[in-house]
Amino acid sequence: MNRAYVFIILGAALWGTIGWYVKHLYDYGFTPMEVVTLRAWSAALMLIVYQGIVSRKELKLKNAKDIRYFIGTGIFSIIFFNFCMFKAIELSTLPVATALLYTAPAFVTIISYFIFKETLNRVKISALVITLIGTALVVGLIPFNVNAINYASILFGLGSGIGFALYTIFSKFAVEKYTSLTVTTYTFVVAAIALTPFFPYNEKGALLLEPNVLLFSIGLGFLPTAFAYIIYTYGLKQTEASKASILTTVEPVVATLIGIFVFQEMFSPLQMVGMAAIIGAVILIQLNDRIAKTKKLPL
Repeated sequence: MNRAYVFIILGAALWGTIGWYVKHLYDYGFTPMEVVTLRAWSAALMLIVYQGIVSRKELKLKNAKDIRYFIGTGIFSIIFFNFCMFKAIELSTLPVATALLYTAPAFVTIISYFIFKETLNRVKISALVITLIGTALVVGLIPFNVNAINYASILFGLGSGIGFALYTIFSKFAVEKYTSLTVTTYTFVVAAIALTPFFPYNEKGALLLEPNVLLFSIGLGFLPTAFAYIIYTYGLKQTEASKASILTTVEPVVATLIGIFVFQEMFSPLQMVGMAAIIGAVILIQLNDRIAKTKKLPL
C-alpha cells in the first residue's frame, strides 16, 4: 500500500479513538466543556512546540487582523463542534455520535451553496438525501419509535456536524495566507485561550495532578489530535485531497468498534446500515468533486 495512504488511514483511525479518552475523563467527573478545554490546551502546546521546531517562521501572523480567521476556526468551529460531539457521546453512544459528526460534508455542501455559490448538482442532492436517510436510521427515526429517540443527542450530534463543517468554511479563507499546519495551531491556541476562564480550577485543579487524568488529557491532545493531524497532513501532501477524504471514513468505523467492543454499547444492524449510508454519501461527494475537477466542471 502507498505509504501516504498508510499515514492518512492511521491519522483517521486515531481520530476514531477520541471517544475512548473522553469517556475515561467523564469517569473522573469532567463535563464535556471541561474535556474540550483539556483537549484544546494539550493539543495547542504540542502543536506550538512541533511547529516551532519544523517551521518557526510560519508561526508569525502576517496581519493582526488575520486573528479573525482563527476566532472562526477556534471558537465557532473547534469549541462548538467538540462540545457538541462530547455531549452527544455523553447522551448516546460512540457509534451514534460519530455517525452524526459525519453529516459534516452534507452541511459543507449546503453552506457552500449559499456562501460560495457552489453548484448544487444532482450528485450532491443525492448525497444529501442519502445522508438524511442514513441519519434517520442511526438515530432511530426509521423505523419510528418515539420512546427510543433521544432528541437531545440528535441535536448535539447534528451540532457537531455543523461545527465541523464550519471549520472547512472558515479555514478556506485562512489557507489563502497560511499553511494548514499554521491554521490548525492557531485554531487550537485561540480555542484554548477562549476556554481558560471557564475551567473550574478550584474544584478540579487537583484532579489534573492525578496520573491517570494526566495520561488521558495528554493522550487526548497528542494521539487523536496533534499527532493524528501531523501524520494526516504528511500523507495529504503526497496524495489527492479527495482520496484522503475518502480514506478518513475509517474514523467512524474505528469509533464504532471501540463503542461496541470496549464500552459494550448497542448498535443495531439497521443503525449500521445508516452509518454505511452516511459514509457512502461522504464518498459520493468526494468522488463528484474529483470528477468535476478532472473535467473542469462546476462543483
